[in-house]
Amino acid sequence: MTITDTHAHLYSEAFEEDREEMINRALDAGVSRFFIPAIDSEYIDAMYDLERKFPEQIFLMAGLHPTHVKENFREELAIVARQLEERKFYAVGETGIDLYWDKSSLSIQQEAFQYQIQLAKKYKLPVVIHCRDAFDEVFEVLEREKGEDLSGIFHCFTGTYEQAQQALSYNLKLGIGGVVTFKNGKIDKFLDQIPLEEIVLETDAPYLAPVPYRGKRNESSYLIEVLNKVAEIYGITPKEISDRTTQNSREIFGI
Repeated sequence: MTITDTHAHLYSEAFEEDREEMINRALDAGVSRFFIPAIDSEYIDAMYDLERKFPEQIFLMAGLHPTHVKENFREELAIVARQLEERKFYAVGETGIDLYWDKSSLSIQQEAFQYQIQLAKKYKLPVVIHCRDAFDEVFEVLEREKGEDLSGIFHCFTGTYEQAQQALSYNLKLGIGGVVTFKNGKIDKFLDQIPLEEIVLETDAPYLAPVPYRGKRNESSYLIEVLNKVAEIYGITPKEISDRTTQNSREIFGI
């Protein structure tokens, strides 16, 4: 099986003491492709270092995370734009809107989100979207930017069936992670109504570890728990899920 983790912050400080061992555990488990979302410019060197160590497995994104949209956000966005000019990336992200921590920054979060969608279109890249307590606000921006040149992933999808349909209408696939294993996760109740062609798997490591690791540090090898749960929901084999979702990731990221 080839299993793809479409969203993992493997450069995070949470892996400082065992990063290579953690990645090797994932490789041993069959997870062999890792797409790495950005947070802000402070993490760029760590991301590049990770890519140097695992050049066949690590695929980087460029972007500014919504929780890191601060007073200096235009400077940060200029760095993202410069990165995209200078070298190859596989997506723009993660970007989006997060109103869980700070509602006062909504307007600048929306501005940063829309600008990053436009960067993704300019470079013909997918956009990877973070949404927390902000479905209406995210959809408002997507409605302005929708079109054939918009594609990507609605990362860590936790919405309703209706919100899933709306996300799909913008040519986005749904990123399914540890939440699908939670008793109160809700998406397991309707996921089998979503065509398998419209989902990809992810961990969001080191966050949102699946059951039975919930509450602990997440890592990419735990994607097996997500894979098995999704296979159970769709009533097909884990291999069929891994093959289809990896193919979906190839279609999105172009590799």
